[in-house]
Amino acid sequence: MTSHRLFRRVGSAGRLAVFNTIILALILGAVVAVFIRNFTSSYQAVAASSIGVELRVFQQEALKQKPSDLVVFSKNFLVNYSLAPGEVVIISFVNSNLLSTPGSAPVLQNSLVRQWMSTPPSQTVVLSTTIGAKSTEIVAAPIFAGRQIVGTFIATSDLSSFTTERAREIRLSIAEGLLALLAGVLSTFLLLRRLLRKVGRITTTADEIGSGNLDQRLGDQGSNDEVGELAQTFDAMLDRVQAVMIAQRRLLSDVSHQLRTPLTAARGHLEVLGRGSVDNADEVRETIDVVIDQLDHTRSVVERLLMLGRAMEPDFLDTRPTELRRLLDEVHTAVRVLAKRNFVEPQAPDLVIEVDVEKVRGALMNLVDNAVRATREDDTIALVAEADYEDEVLRLSVEDSGPGIPQSEREAVIERFKRPGARDRDGSGLGLAIVKAVAEAHGGWIDIETSRYGGAQVTMVLPITRFNFESEV
Repeated sequence: MTSHRLFRRVGSAGRLAVFNTIILALILGAVVAVFIRNFTSSYQAVAASSIGVELRVFQQEALKQKPSDLVVFSKNFLVNYSLAPGEVVIISFVNSNLLSTPGSAPVLQNSLVRQWMSTPPSQTVVLSTTIGAKSTEIVAAPIFAGRQIVGTFIATSDLSSFTTERAREIRLSIAEGLLALLAGVLSTFLLLRRLLRKVGRITTTADEIGSGNLDQRLGDQGSNDEVGELAQTFDAMLDRVQAVMIAQRRLLSDVSHQLRTPLTAARGHLEVLGRGSVDNADEVRETIDVVIDQLDHTRSVVERLLMLGRAMEPDFLDTRPTELRRLLDEVHTAVRVLAKRNFVEPQAPDLVIEVDVEKVRGALMNLVDNAVRATREDDTIALVAEADYEDEVLRLSVEDSGPGIPQSEREAVIERFKRPGARDRDGSGLGLAIVKAVAEAHGGWIDIETSRYGGAQVTMVLPITRFNFESEV
């Protein structure tokens, strides 16, 4: 098995955990390296500062001495000055006088030290080196007699204890880093596995949905994190998709049922004509008229269904400012010729509304047409508009004095192809569905109540925020 295949079999959680391990290892390695470097620099600085004290004390006191007294002063300095453990001081003069503290033999064997003893440095030198297998910090500085360099002051500090301490700190830092790395990798792996398990359930559910099972849901994931929100959003989307699919299947069933009758009737009449069974010209004309009526009905149903379909599109509305009174007057003028009814003059406040004029006019015409179908000659039909500032809505109502709509049927008649039992028997059953679609596209809804005339009152309720209100003239 190749490394590539093995890497793929580890899974997403494993791959992400490996990647996270590499990143954490690099970060922790960098942190440990910086810590060791800073620790080393700090310890060396402390050691240099410690032996630098001897140098400063010696230089300050040496400046006060006569050149002839420097050797005696140096001897007394080495005898009287207290050195820290592991420190060595060597004072070398150009005239070959050499003074040193106990333990200086290994230091005197160092090549740099011998070079400084023979040729004093022109300025203070601080460096770290190895003397006798021991890490050592060295400070070397010239000894002045006036302006002349007459010798070399050398001080060393054994860093063996520092080396031991540094090794211990390195081991401790590596152990802590490994523990942190292990904890980080383990927690990351567990978190990723839990996260990807939820994602896997989403994938499985999506596969089942793709196979046609729209009843599947992810349900409560037991968390309020992004995955939980994703599951909730996914379930909400499935609810909407299922509702659309159910509505689509119902629509197709209703459409096939509604169109089958007129098309079958038209086909039957045409077959009669085709067989030559009708000889009378009046009967032929009557048959043709029946076929035309059935086809007109079919066309009307198709056009209304297309409009309902477009109501779901984002650019369904084409709004513009419109005078409410003028709109209602236009509808009133158009419907007065539909039938012999008592059409009441429209009642409306003086408002400028921002709506899709054609669709609102068409919806009101649908409501009036329904009222005409439900009433008889000389019955009353009224078109009324009311602004409710408290509820912040505008109500556009069509009222009639017909038989009304029973309370039990009011929700059903809004659905497609539904007709109230005592009202419209000849319509397509799409009028109120279209009115509802137009109202909802404007952010509103429709209500059905009993009118003041005893019949039905169907109201389009639109939010007041869509309108600019003007004072009455």
